[in-house]
Amino acid sequence: MPGHAGAADGRLVITDAAHYLRGVRQPGTPLSLTAAAAHPRSGGSFVWVELFEPTDEELRALSEGFGLHELAIEDTRRAHQRPKVEAYDDFHLLVLRTARNTPDRATVLFGEVHLFLGVGFVIVVRHGDGEVRANVRPELLKHGPAAVVYGILDAIVDDLEPVVEEIENDIEAVEAEIFARRVDATERIYELKQQVNHLYRAVHPLLIPLEAMEHGQFKDVSPALARYFRDATDHVRRLHDEIVAQREQLTSVFEASAALANQRQTATIRQLTVVATVFLPLGFVVGFFGQNFAWLTERVDSPAAFFGLGLGSLALSCAVLYAWLRRPADRARPGRSA
Repeated sequence: MPGHAGAADGRLVITDAAHYLRGVRQPGTPLSLTAAAAHPRSGGSFVWVELFEPTDEELRALSEGFGLHELAIEDTRRAHQRPKVEAYDDFHLLVLRTARNTPDRATVLFGEVHLFLGVGFVIVVRHGDGEVRANVRPELLKHGPAAVVYGILDAIVDDLEPVVEEIENDIEAVEAEIFARRVDATERIYELKQQVNHLYRAVHPLLIPLEAMEHGQFKDVSPALARYFRDATDHVRRLHDEIVAQREQLTSVFEASAALANQRQTATIRQLTVVATVFLPLGFVVGFFGQNFAWLTERVDSPAAFFGLGLGSLALSCAVLYAWLRRPADRARPGRSA
């Protein structure tokens, strides 16, 4: 099997497979999966394999070469797994979610990364847009494959920070727009709510493996490397708190938007009521003088009588309407002291 195997659709499956000795990448790489699995993995030596949406053939080779449990392979075969950390006899499986902005910051791309951490090996399997560039310094790689896990977690956090910052800016812009222009931003708020929920599902599970490594629950994590995991954990906690605050802020913005929309609707109904009330006397006048009663024909027989009864009734209606509209300002509301 070639070191950079390709799928039938031309995409790269095995993106890298390398052997490291005391933190330094050794010549003769990239390796094939068979060569990587057969490589000695002791005395500061380990292999680092990366794959993108591997086929059943590659997964079978991983299982046979590195002794991976079939249940772990089954989880890796299908994307959209729940973020988790599972311990097996000889290795750990970490399932993580990723999120990053497109170059124009118009869209957030979500992906998934599966990590197999064992004695002398680390295997990274990416699904979807789970592109992670882990730049791990050689002095950290001396601590073994757990340093690669730290590098990937650190890269995921670095990608998450601008996403959280951009969403915070969007929330503030929507909030200002709602109160300044009084527009209905329900659809935009719902879109932001979805993005924040996706981010929460990506960030919250990161705390589990980070805290486990920080407290030494992974036997391959040295005390020196645990300090780096502690720093990454602090960053994730901060992002987690910001995302939780954003969820609460969006809820408040939505409630404010709904209240303003209800206020606008009430104002519109009030205006329509005023218009209808103004036209009501006109309808009364038209209907009144359209009646063919003897009393009307005998008494409304001059311009003075017409204007007196017609315009007088209209003026009286307007005066009553004005007095009713001014009523809350002229005296206290019922049930409240003046």
